[in-house]
Amino acid sequence: MKLTTDRIIDASMAVFAESGYHGLSMRQVAQRLDAHAGSLYYHVPSRSALLQLMADRLAQQAYDAGSAALAALPEKADWKAELHAQAAALRQSIRRHPGGAALFADSPKVGSTGALALMERLLATLANAGVPVEHRGIAADTLLSHVTGFVLQEQSDTPAVPVTAQDAVDIHEQFPMTVAAATAYDNEEKFTRSVQLLCGGIEALIGAPSTSIGSAGS
Repeated sequence: MKLTTDRIIDASMAVFAESGYHGLSMRQVAQRLDAHAGSLYYHVPSRSALLQLMADRLAQQAYDAGSAALAALPEKADWKAELHAQAAALRQSIRRHPGGAALFADSPKVGSTGALALMERLLATLANAGVPVEHRGIAADTLLSHVTGFVLQEQSDTPAVPVTAQDAVDIHEQFPMTVAAATAYDNEEKFTRSVQLLCGGIEALIGAPSTSIGSAGS
C-alpha cells in the first residue's frame, strides 16, 4: 500500500497509544507500516513535525465535533449551553484516542491550528457572553485544562496494586466525606456538573468591576 501522510499519522497514533511520547519514534512508526524509516521523512521531515500533525488531527476532529454540537443546539441556547456543547464535544473527541488527553494538552505548544481554532471559538463565545477581555483567556484556558485533566483521569491505567475490600473499608472510615463526594455521581453527571460550576464562576465575572487577584485584598 502506498505510503501517505495520513497513513503515517494513523500508525503514529497507534504507536503513541501504546508507548506514549517516549516510545514514539520514526523507526517504530516505520515498523508498524512495514516500511523503511528513511521513507517516512519524504512525507514528514521530523518527529516534531509528526507530533504536530498528530495533535492537529486530534484538535481538528474536536473542533469539527464542537461545530456539530453547536449546530444541534436550540436557536435560543445561551452561552452556557454553547460552552458545555464545546466542552462535551472536546471530551468525547479526545477520549476516542488512548493517550489523547496528553497529546491534546501539548497541541498548542506544537502550533496546532486546530487547537488554536478551538481556543479562538471559546474566546468568541465568552466575548459574546459579555466576559471582560482581561478574563477571557484565563476562562477559556481553565475550561480546556479542566476537560483535558478530566479525560486524563478517565484514561489513566488501573493501579498496579489492587485495592482490597478491607482497604476500601479503611479508606471509607478515614475519609468519609471524600469517599461520598467521589461516589456521588457517575462520570457523565460529574462532568456536566463540573462544567456548570465553571460557568457559574465565569458568569460572576460578567459585569463585575475590573480587578486582579493581586488587588483583591487591597
